[in-house]
Amino acid sequence: MARWGGIVGATGLYLQSFPIFLLGSLLTGLYMSAQGFYRFAAADTASPEFRPKAISYVMAGGLVSALIGPQLVKLTANAYVIPFFGTYATVIAVNLLGSLLFLFLDIPRPPAPAPGSDYGRTRWQLLTTPRIAVAVICGMVSYALMNLVMTSTPLAVVGCGYETSDAANVVSAHVLAMFAPSFFTGQIINRFGVEKVMGLGLFILAGAGGVAMSGVELENFFLALVLLGIGWNFGFIGATTMLAGAHTSEERGRMQGLNDLLVFGGVTFASLASGGLMNCSGGTPQQGWSAVVMAMAPFLVLAGGALIWLVLRPDEQPAE
Repeated sequence: MARWGGIVGATGLYLQSFPIFLLGSLLTGLYMSAQGFYRFAAADTASPEFRPKAISYVMAGGLVSALIGPQLVKLTANAYVIPFFGTYATVIAVNLLGSLLFLFLDIPRPPAPAPGSDYGRTRWQLLTTPRIAVAVICGMVSYALMNLVMTSTPLAVVGCGYETSDAANVVSAHVLAMFAPSFFTGQIINRFGVEKVMGLGLFILAGAGGVAMSGVELENFFLALVLLGIGWNFGFIGATTMLAGAHTSEERGRMQGLNDLLVFGGVTFASLASGGLMNCSGGTPQQGWSAVVMAMAPFLVLAGGALIWLVLRPDEQPAE
């Protein structure tokens, strides 16, 4: 699907057709909605002890993308007369090469359920299971708040008088902070427990908000966005680990799909809200930035309260 998105997008650029270009973006988005399940695929085939590490290592691939992606754009954006045509051609080539990796992938196919067999809990029963509900809430809050603040950051940095290159550097530092901890997040979860790591992630997200509110110096933007990336990493990987251990193999498909619908639905809403808060909350970029950051508070209270409630339930145990 990703290569078809690249092909259609390149065609739109070549024909100077914006609708065709949008169709290519739609196909790419469909691929992105599916590639998020790679982390679950790793978790489903790993032992309970190795599961947090498996999820972390998959997420660490984002660090490689963060380093290589911008460099590929720099090299290919003006390689042809049509701007960015070379970039889309590179997308096609990279995805063709990436598809070859599946030749080396060995994931056992689950057996087909026998007639009359137990299909597990319904979606509503799954969502009302305390451990699953808290995992979904924390995953939604971690990802949505990260996206809320990150989306507004370039506008805020430039609006506060800094250069576009400064905004790019702040976002680059943020992306590195998002994925670099993945190499050891799994080990931390195994050692201290998933609930503590999720709690730490929410605490760090709150710290990012505090730094952002304390001033609009360039150092504030850098530190806030680095903390935002680390907090997202601990919160989201922790939530994914908790969810992966809270449902059975029969419930796997519908629970994982429902989780990502809710998580990325929240991300979509956060992206839309981010621009509105920046542009409609005050007369200056500083006021808009403050509104974005303050919007984090109620959701952090919600996720933190849900996590504390779960921890105080001594009878709640993860599913095997």
